[in-house]
Amino acid sequence: MLRGGIAARTAAGDAGFDVRRVRDAARAGDVEIVRRRWIATGDAPPDDLAAARAGGVVACVSAARRRGWWIPPAVEERLHLRLAPKAARDGIGDGILVHWTRAIVPVARDALLESIEDTLAHVARCLGTEDALIVWESAIRTEKLDLEALRRVRWPSLAARACADAAGSQADSGLETMVVSRVRGWGVLVRQQIVIAGRPVDLLIGARLITQCDGWQFHSSSAQRSADIAHDAELRLRGYTVLRFSYAQIIHDWPSVERTLQRAIAAGLHL
Repeated sequence: MLRGGIAARTAAGDAGFDVRRVRDAARAGDVEIVRRRWIATGDAPPDDLAAARAGGVVACVSAARRRGWWIPPAVEERLHLRLAPKAARDGIGDGILVHWTRAIVPVARDALLESIEDTLAHVARCLGTEDALIVWESAIRTEKLDLEALRRVRWPSLAARACADAAGSQADSGLETMVVSRVRGWGVLVRQQIVIAGRPVDLLIGARLITQCDGWQFHSSSAQRSADIAHDAELRLRGYTVLRFSYAQIIHDWPSVERTLQRAIAAGLHL
């Protein structure tokens, strides 16, 4: 009866489940009627059920996770909901972070997930500058967003406008965005996904320092690793310095990665 474990009562009515049948099912304990608008079964997704009980929609980081955008590991897995500024405050469960905002993009009345633009706007205000940019660039890759269209949105905050201006479509992963945003703060030239020796490199610092960011999902196979080694050798033969860092190094031991890159620049290996 319920697709995904929860449905609007209007949708249930359209499917032939009239008021009497729904009430009978609720009395039998087969479904739960939520705020008179929703019908839920025991296997309804917890986030959707919480949103329905609060009268809101899944938002911000929670919506980003739902859409499959890459979220930095340090960002806590707390449920975020959006409610209209004057919405009733009953039904909000413990530990939920609520964004009391007006929607940028209207969604259907029976929607439980906010729009892409609203998710980006909330992420920009909720997370730090670097983490927000990482999520934005992941959204651009995942949703195939057009940068110019993104920049024409009337963003409600300076933080969102800054993300729209700074975000690019060249980053191949969240790790790459993380490293680029930090290295560019040093005032050195950084280019992304430049094709050298027949394959793109993650970062080219200056003219000669190549930095590769190995996310485990992209470099875990033996064939991929062999291809990486062969490409690194060709790059060195052409006079480039190649530094390759793993996911664990970038996420959990950034000071060592930072020190290595700084030493390479101090030695002029980027020139």
